[in-house]
Amino acid sequence: MSWELIVKRRFSAAHFLEHYRGKCEHMHGHTFLVEAHFAADALDRSGIAIDFSELKRYLKEMLPDHKVLNEVLDGSPSAENLARHFFRQIRSDYPSLKRVVVWESEEAGAAYSE
Repeated sequence: MSWELIVKRRFSAAHFLEHYRGKCEHMHGHTFLVEAHFAADALDRSGIAIDFSELKRYLKEMLPDHKVLNEVLDGSPSAENLARHFFRQIRSDYPSLKRVVVWESEEAGAAYSE
């Protein structure tokens, strides 16, 4: 038996895409949605694998809300690079992390897993 736990958190940030030609080469902003997917093979006595409150608090503290992402990340802060960056950051504290999805709009996002 196994479960997949999913926690979502929004944050707002500005960025521009380095080495890109087009409208996104200029500074602009998004309200990003980050999904973190965790695997669990067992539940505790209360029927919980990982406390959602703990995961939501963790995401709130680690996401770069109201920042310029070019100043926070090494490299161009594309949705793809953000997904990889957040995956590695979260996984260092939660080894059961399986996938991170970063949505920059309702229609476009990128997923990363290892």
